[in-house]
Amino acid sequence: MNFLAPLFLLGALAIAGPVIFHLIRRTTREVTPFSSLMFLKATPPRVTRRSRLENLWLLLLRCLVIALLALGFSRPFLQKENALALPGASAGKRTVILVDTSASMQREDLAAQARAKAEAIVRAAKAEDEIALLAFDRAPRTLLNFEQWRKATPDARVAQAMQKMQTVVPGWSGTGLGTALLQAAEMLNSPSEGQSPALEIVIVSDMQEGSRFDGLQGYEWQRGITVRVEPVVAKKLANAAAQWIADSEEVETANEKSGPRIRVMNSAEAHGEQFALEWSAKNGAPAEKLDVYVPAGQVRVARPPLPEPGAERLALLGDEVSFDNALFILKPQPVQAPLLYVGNDANEDSTGAFYFLGRAFQKTPSLRVDVRATRGDAPVPAFQLQEAQMIVLGEMTGDAALPGIRQFVSDGKTVFAPLANAASAGTLARLLEAPAFTATEANVKDYGMLAQIDFQHPLFSAFADPRFSDFTKIHFWKHRRIETTALTGARVLASFDDKNPAIVEVPLGKGRVIILASTWRPADSQLALSSKFVPLLYAMLEQSSKLPPRKAQYFVGEEVPLPPGAQPFKVRKPDGVEIETAAGSSFADTDQPGIYGVTPGTLRFAVNLAPDESKLTPIGADRLGSLGVPLASMLKPLVPHSPEEAARAQAAELESRQKMWRWLIVAALAVLLIETLIAARVSHASPSHAAI
Repeated sequence: MNFLAPLFLLGALAIAGPVIFHLIRRTTREVTPFSSLMFLKATPPRVTRRSRLENLWLLLLRCLVIALLALGFSRPFLQKENALALPGASAGKRTVILVDTSASMQREDLAAQARAKAEAIVRAAKAEDEIALLAFDRAPRTLLNFEQWRKATPDARVAQAMQKMQTVVPGWSGTGLGTALLQAAEMLNSPSEGQSPALEIVIVSDMQEGSRFDGLQGYEWQRGITVRVEPVVAKKLANAAAQWIADSEEVETANEKSGPRIRVMNSAEAHGEQFALEWSAKNGAPAEKLDVYVPAGQVRVARPPLPEPGAERLALLGDEVSFDNALFILKPQPVQAPLLYVGNDANEDSTGAFYFLGRAFQKTPSLRVDVRATRGDAPVPAFQLQEAQMIVLGEMTGDAALPGIRQFVSDGKTVFAPLANAASAGTLARLLEAPAFTATEANVKDYGMLAQIDFQHPLFSAFADPRFSDFTKIHFWKHRRIETTALTGARVLASFDDKNPAIVEVPLGKGRVIILASTWRPADSQLALSSKFVPLLYAMLEQSSKLPPRKAQYFVGEEVPLPPGAQPFKVRKPDGVEIETAAGSSFADTDQPGIYGVTPGTLRFAVNLAPDESKLTPIGADRLGSLGVPLASMLKPLVPHSPEEAARAQAAELESRQKMWRWLIVAALAVLLIETLIAARVSHASPSHAAI
């Protein structure tokens, strides 16, 4: 057994105290009553040859308590095999080098500095050390892992690492430092052969303020990992940047004759305050520019003039750091959502259903609903079924159109079927393959109203607020009585005040058929004239189309959803490279700012640099320390520098793992409790008489 603090063993000399106190008796055991002794001076007892130890068990227990306390404070531990040894020079060191390749590293010679620092770390590695290389921007990517390092010969390892480093070139993505640190920590958590080595993560980065630290807060780091920062420093920290602020639909509609809103930011270290925004076309020809005054450390919002046709690049002039001085701006393209009406109504018949349907959808900057009509007594053309996002069944739809419509619904779309009369139920019965489904005319005295509505359904969820949930002002002059028992899986979404179903949803394949037991023709109801008609149609179309939202702009690294289609798309990047992508999927290779085009079709989208990447002020290492990152500068060195330090570190590690002092303290408390009980019993058993 060894001791971490052996000087505390000297405390065992205190055992002499209980022995002396047991030898000295302050009073005699027997007391003899006698006359007054007030004139006699009391003589305390002294240790003599005749003194004898009494209550030996109490004495032994008291001595044992002192011995246990002294032993516990001396921090004993058992010397075990070398498997528990701390990482030392013989165990080597495992190091993960994180090299920043974000857009801010394009400044000056930061990339060359980073490669030089990483090369110096690799060349300083010993034969027993292991090194892994990770490059990171928005997400980390492994250049060299530990297994590849071990497989290479010691002479070839440095050359292999240097070859990997030559491929490290700064891109255009943001800085995801948090994600990179977590991946490096997971690599170090993997088991190693032999002794436990020292674990280290080295960050080679400009440590700019716009770095993201996702996932670091609350992360439980493995014991023994240290993080070291090797910063690369730029000579110029002053920077100005421009950011496109996408307008809402209302603001964009009101400002169709003005250019986009641009936020111009100037860093606190900047010396210049005068900037300009200038459009340039694809051929590089300059256009009209706008002067902008932005003091250091402040932000201004400017609206440059409308660009000339073909001008899609807006440059910020007057800034010395140029990597973030270009914006690519496209006018937002609305999502095309064709709606197909299958019926025989005339387009300009104000008493028909198509007349109101074609005027319900307004053109907005984000959505274009093109209402198309096809005759109901002929098959629906295949190209129209492929393009349509929803179908509305009109009166007198023929059987020839039903197979295509049934396949349309089965593929996941929605068919809205208002019942113009009781005979229309036969068409729905054939569409749903439910022969028992019938409808009869309801007996309406004055008018009917919607009474019970399922506001949990997506069709009515927009009306769940009490301010919008009043449907009593919509009067139905005529409606049909339908039996939902003949429809498999039917769900009643709304009912009339006479308890008859008003709106019923019937699943068919992956899609649904929504049945309205009336119509919005003026002869049947006031639905088309109410404020609820248009939101209901939009909710139904949104549920059917499931079209991806069309954003005004994307940032480097973001995924861009592509519209559905029957054939794959080709996405042309700003550098001219074309990448084939499946229809309905997302395009994720947005690795550079610029204008991207999608063929076939006219879809184009703009990709710009993430705004956070323009915040170039370096942050201190204490920022990482506040997130719980075990920085080497904040910890004691884990690798001893001498054999004596290694022995002491090993002893401290063994003692901290075994924690024998806890059991010794518990034993001392237990002995002390027993001693107290025995002492109380002895004191009660001893005779006590008062002297007279």
